[in-house]
Amino acid sequence: MTGAAKNTVVKLLAELGEACQWYQDEHLRNLPCKRVQCDEVWSFCYSKDKNVPQQHKGEFGYGDVWTWTALCADTKLVPSWLVGRRTGADARAFISDLADRLANRVQLTTDGYRAYLGAVEEAFGADIDYAILDKMYGPEPKDISTSYVERQNLTMRMGMRRFTRLTNAFSKKVEYLMHAVSLHFMYYNFARVHRSLGTTPAKAAGVSDHVWSIEEIVGLLGSN
Repeated sequence: MTGAAKNTVVKLLAELGEACQWYQDEHLRNLPCKRVQCDEVWSFCYSKDKNVPQQHKGEFGYGDVWTWTALCADTKLVPSWLVGRRTGADARAFISDLADRLANRVQLTTDGYRAYLGAVEEAFGADIDYAILDKMYGPEPKDISTSYVERQNLTMRMGMRRFTRLTNAFSKKVEYLMHAVSLHFMYYNFARVHRSLGTTPAKAAGVSDHVWSIEEIVGLLGSN
């Protein structure tokens, strides 16, 4: 299709994924979010967990991989994500990163995964309104929901073939999965006009002053 070798295209996409990760890490800061939802979405690398060779059992990047995502309910911006395991350590790393990006006290809603409890307390202390399913710690009940971030999970599965549950397009290396996720969120945050907003999440959140083009995203390769 492109006239270029497959490995050349793969190398370009991997480098662009790194550039997208770098750009968003630098610019998704001091965000004015008020209501944030978090969730985890499952995928796998190399093979499904039951088919991982014995020598790679328990090794990250082989079998189950979870992508933690946060979403601003108002701007639909995804300010933070983490590709890793579904463990307490990764919960703490993910929530800590999210906390570092927020400018104000927020209302945070998560699912019932217990690792969130300690992670939220460690990252935010008492400076948060937190809801976990039917357990509330001071938030507005009308705002308790994970429907937006769950819809974001569907967007990921529709936008990245490797997240489809029954697929032969899974990532063979976890590094490529990370690059794909960074590239996906760069396009989602900065270039894809959200139908309910009429603009991109990044523009709605004040992170960008315009809707990005694909050419601008590719141009990040020269700025990293």
